[in-house]
Amino acid sequence: LQNDKKSLFSCLRVNKTWCEIIVPILWKNPWKFLEERKSLCKVVTLHLSDETKKNLKSQGFDFLTNFYHKPLFNYISFCKILNLYDLHVMVNTFDHIVTFPNIKKEIFEKEVTSLFINENTRVMHLYIKNRYNNRLNIIPGAKYSFSELEFFSSNTNISDNVIIGLPEIFKSIKRLELVIEMKNNSYEFVKLIDNIDKLYHIRLYSKHYAEYDNDSFRKALENSLIKHANTIQYFKTTRPPVTNILSSLVNKKILKVKGFSKDLSWDCLETLSLSFLQVLKTDCIPIEKVSALIENTGGKLIEVSINGGYHDENNNKRLIQSIYNKCKKIQYLKILIRNENISELEKLLIDCQYLDGLNIIVYNDETIFDWNYFFKVLYESSPTNLFKFKFSFVNTFELESLRLFLNNWNGRHPLLFQTIQYSSWGINNVLKRSYFDVINRYITQGIVSLYTHAPVEKYDFKDFDWIKADKKALKSWEYNF
Repeated sequence: LQNDKKSLFSCLRVNKTWCEIIVPILWKNPWKFLEERKSLCKVVTLHLSDETKKNLKSQGFDFLTNFYHKPLFNYISFCKILNLYDLHVMVNTFDHIVTFPNIKKEIFEKEVTSLFINENTRVMHLYIKNRYNNRLNIIPGAKYSFSELEFFSSNTNISDNVIIGLPEIFKSIKRLELVIEMKNNSYEFVKLIDNIDKLYHIRLYSKHYAEYDNDSFRKALENSLIKHANTIQYFKTTRPPVTNILSSLVNKKILKVKGFSKDLSWDCLETLSLSFLQVLKTDCIPIEKVSALIENTGGKLIEVSINGGYHDENNNKRLIQSIYNKCKKIQYLKILIRNENISELEKLLIDCQYLDGLNIIVYNDETIFDWNYFFKVLYESSPTNLFKFKFSFVNTFELESLRLFLNNWNGRHPLLFQTIQYSSWGINNVLKRSYFDVINRYITQGIVSLYTHAPVEKYDFKDFDWIKADKKALKSWEYNF
């Protein structure tokens, strides 16, 4: 239930015991659930000590006279995830001080920040954005509060004033997320990485502008990360590295690469040898580079998600072949299929017997796609454990093709079935209704377990999620639209 806000709030009202269980869950990351920052700031302000409130009132914060009662729980003590940018916005939009001069807002923000960072709190996740400009290491109790910090996220152009002194107290970081800016990047981040004891998880995001003036910084940053090559198991980047970091991370199990521009060269992927890679996700990366990368893996891939990138008939065929030749243990796959290569999909289904979920992007915006053959391959060749399907397309299949698929699926595990369309489904409500009516009959018969349809702009499932934790599975077209 941890991501299901509606159910969590319902649980709060059951009884005292349930309330005591749920409050720490909600307040582990208060920025996640409380979209109304003003209400959050009001509750936070109630935690100020009487001495602090007295001191602030003497400086003109008269509104604190009305904040006299203590909350039922010490909510802030449960907070493990601290977003300093959200805190800054929360304070500066608080009704009681929104008209105050900046100097007074800074005074109030300093006191609120000290509620979250002190010798009685433990911050596990910390987020900083480039607008934050206060020194953290001089906050009383900061060393203790950050002594078990596991995750740190920041823009790399934040002021040195913020990050200076942090390398000495951020040694416990296991996961690091950096947004690399075009210029004014702080080399204090290199020192921070050098001081970390063991780093396992790296995400590097680069702003996708045409011109960059940060290669020297990125080189220093990557060279510092290479020192953690033996421990890093997760690596994500949105720009080709300027060093040999990808080949240096010999033990990585998860690789995610995303490209924004056709001008970027991803030749570095072709020569990688990734013996331990288990999860690969690419987005807008040239397909021939992705195929070469898969061909050089060690046969341990269990999850592959290929998004974007141009597929002609030949490189689409090579990609499918690379998977059924090198990914015998694969469980989850997202891939584009062209009509010419449906027979290659059949070979993949026969060779990859551990498949548990299949996410197919059908290439049929300007070409003919043989849905009957496609569905025949699925119901005849799918492994026994495979019953979770997603199909993305532009032009929908005929109702008769759908009936063919579902009739022949009878006797197998009931389907978890989703369709995602890049344009409106059909031309009128009758056609839309008729598709759902057909599927609903198969739900009644037990051939389909759950079904979802959505236009791509409203589709909010992850690649390999078929059931939403925070709402019932979508069984009707009307509900999803």
